[in-house]
Amino acid sequence: MQLAIFDLDNTLLGGDSDYLWGQYLIAQGAVSALEHESQNRRFMREYEAGQLDIATFLAFALQPLADNDYDTLCRWRQDFIAQHIEPRVLPAAQALVEQHRRRGHTLMIITATNRFVTEPIAERFGIPYLLATEPEIIDGAFTGRHTGTPTFQAGKIHALQAWLDAAGKQTDATHFYSDSHNDLPLLDHVDHPVAVDPDATLKAAAQANHWPIITLRNGDQPQPLKGDNQ
Repeated sequence: MQLAIFDLDNTLLGGDSDYLWGQYLIAQGAVSALEHESQNRRFMREYEAGQLDIATFLAFALQPLADNDYDTLCRWRQDFIAQHIEPRVLPAAQALVEQHRRRGHTLMIITATNRFVTEPIAERFGIPYLLATEPEIIDGAFTGRHTGTPTFQAGKIHALQAWLDAAGKQTDATHFYSDSHNDLPLLDHVDHPVAVDPDATLKAAAQANHWPIITLRNGDQPQPLKGDNQ
């Protein structure tokens, strides 16, 4: 099996679904605008700096799931996908996914963003396997907590290996596409790492390791990032 793995936020999407979901909740009046906006921005800065405490962030990000009934959340999610995700689906990202699909590769998204938000996005790309942070559900309701190891940094390796073991699968080759230095553990782990519109830290690591560096934000096909053709 050849496995093509994609990060989601700022890789396949021209934006961060977790952050955008928070902004959407503010617009719905589901969370305190001033407090949530401040926290959302702080966590984004910490993520970009590689300093995010994932447990603290998840306690913040998952609480609105516990504070609202499931039917309302699903209605909001459908509207959120139409308003904020669909316009940020990058045509070149869809083309990249289709390239791997035509080659018969198994397709997977691994993202730190929780499954409630990301499951319909994976479906939108036609990607059958999603490894995401799992919100805890008890008696049919979200608790505001997560279960298992969050799919963040080295947790992505843990989740991938657990999935392979549970499915009884072995890989002939693994490809992984990401924009973020937070994904360096998995990029180092796979056979074919690719930096996608990378942040400065990942760009430097990709250049040092002679990894391909591509852009999905220019046109309708993946292209080498100008000046960074490996």
